[in-house]
Amino acid sequence: MFCSNCGSQIPDGSNNCPNCGAPVNNGAQVNNAVNNATDAAKNFFNSAEQSLGSAINDIRNDFNNGGNYSSGSALKTDRSLVAYIVLTIITCGIYGYYFVYTMARDVNTACEGDGEQTAGLIAFILLSMVTCGFYAYYWYYKLGNRLCANAPRYGLAFQENGTTILLWCIVGMFVCGIGPFVAMHILIKNTNTICAAYNRVNGLA
Repeated sequence: MFCSNCGSQIPDGSNNCPNCGAPVNNGAQVNNAVNNATDAAKNFFNSAEQSLGSAINDIRNDFNNGGNYSSGSALKTDRSLVAYIVLTIITCGIYGYYFVYTMARDVNTACEGDGEQTAGLIAFILLSMVTCGFYAYYWYYKLGNRLCANAPRYGLAFQENGTTILLWCIVGMFVCGIGPFVAMHILIKNTNTICAAYNRVNGLA
């Protein structure tokens, strides 16, 4: 913000210009606040639009390839919580299952050889139905632990493990219901990071 009297820059929250002492124009403060909020909203929606476009392209490519996945292909590194939420809502939950499918596929590729296997979509759906949804939490828990355990092989270190994910999923439900979204954000962040490291190590970046 700048002084309307002398043009000097004024720190946010100031009542008077530190250079000339002129009172700060409250209207200018309001305008600056509105402009900042507008810019933040534009950045958010631009990011969301890019994420959604990327997700839609991934779905289209998967269908065009008949669901086949080449082991020499670069793993996906731009998963987004925004795209996950918006597309899951738009598709009445179908995209959420596709998201699980691609995440399991990429983690199994990046963590191959660790003696573990992240269950795929069919097991996720069937076991979640049989256990009234509790298996989904177990799946998230196992995935969080697997990502944490495999991070060192790529020179990484994740602070969050399966227990962190589980706590956010269950206890976080009582924090305005945002816990599961925080848990998914952590899984997405760590999956993107480990997939990027896999791509780099294998010359696929």
